[in-house]
Amino acid sequence: MKYSQAKPGRIFVIRLEDGDIVHEQIETFARQNHIQAASMIVLGGADAKSILVTGPEQGRSEQILPREQMLDNVHEVAGTGTLFPDETGNPVLHMHMACGRGLSTVTGCIRKGVRVWHVMEIIVYELVESTGIRRKDAVTGFDLLNP
Repeated sequence: MKYSQAKPGRIFVIRLEDGDIVHEQIETFARQNHIQAASMIVLGGADAKSILVTGPEQGRSEQILPREQMLDNVHEVAGTGTLFPDETGNPVLHMHMACGRGLSTVTGCIRKGVRVWHVMEIIVYELVESTGIRRKDAVTGFDLLNP
């Protein structure tokens, strides 16, 4: 386990609008508002053809190949995420969403592009005095949080 300590900062209430790409909007908002680190919750609608990363093709293999799932229709969503800077200081969102329609749900990371269907609400909880940074891991290729 690795950890650090942070303090609560500002709280932002955001409404994304129809057609917005979630991770692009949040990362842009973070840059514009000088948010270095944050946690967040999200709910709303994801449009058809949004893409989620739903895990690796093989659980434990030398090469990690992501598995992607495209939403075939509009889905209700609930999600949570964190935002920390990369090694160059750019904010990088890591968010997972559960996207449901009828009796089925798909859950995954939104980094390939989730498009808002009409509205999505996000509460951003800024973390101040955080030392967290995302660094590229040579083994996995992931941008891992180093608290």
